[in-house]
Amino acid sequence: MAALLDIRRRIRSVKSTQQITRAMKMVAAARLRRAQDRIFNARPYANQMMTMLSSVVARITDRSHPLLVERPIQRQLLVLVTADRGLCGGFNTNLIRAAQSYVDEHRDRDVSIIMVGRKGRDYFLRRPVKVVGEHVNIFGHLEFSQAQSIAKRIIELYSEEKVDAVDFIYNEFKSIMTQRVKMERYLPIQPIVPIQGEVLIDYIYEQPAQEIYNVLLPRYVEIEVYRALLESQAAELAARMTAMDAATNNAKDMIESLTLYMNRVRQAAITREIIEVVSGAAAT
Repeated sequence: MAALLDIRRRIRSVKSTQQITRAMKMVAAARLRRAQDRIFNARPYANQMMTMLSSVVARITDRSHPLLVERPIQRQLLVLVTADRGLCGGFNTNLIRAAQSYVDEHRDRDVSIIMVGRKGRDYFLRRPVKVVGEHVNIFGHLEFSQAQSIAKRIIELYSEEKVDAVDFIYNEFKSIMTQRVKMERYLPIQPIVPIQGEVLIDYIYEQPAQEIYNVLLPRYVEIEVYRALLESQAAELAARMTAMDAATNNAKDMIESLTLYMNRVRQAAITREIIEVVSGAAAT
């Protein structure tokens, strides 16, 4: 009888877990719709701005602006974008593994890291890496001002020649079922290399080129940081929705298995009681 009580108690526990995972899936799905709209609206602007600046950089000779200067790479800055929470499958694990591989591959250089997200911060907090900034709990209410704060720190480090290259590692949102770990170099801005026979678009400047760069280049970094944060937010919600859907289905399978086992135990107990009654009657 005690076994039946234990099984019923476990079934109730799994049902409670199933309700939680189902609710988390629905919340992630609702938030994902908004996150998808934001990233789909931001991508065209960010891509066009990157194309335009890369095209401009390809044809200029004066690269004296601090964000255009290319130096021998001895000091690298890695911006790692992870989630603040777990329960999203391999989302954080894949990012942290990629970041650790990045650090291992560049041991001969001075690598510093800016952490965006609690999971990455907690992992590298216990390891011998140089952390020059951390931003946690920003994905609950992600705003452009938060991207500006991160971009300001990146621009400051690069302009003051404390780092020679800036790389981003984040999860790119492809679809609800697919998120891809991506590494991109944000600084220095790489010029477009024209294909043989290709003619690059030329531009006519109304203001001095330096004045334009002073406005556009910091804005470019801000937009790219914001796009990476939006991509990561949408990818995290998609990964959590998928993980909670799988957990809900697993809970359903477990409930069915436990119910079948409980019925077998109950039938065995009833059969044993009948045998005892029949045996007692036969003995008298």
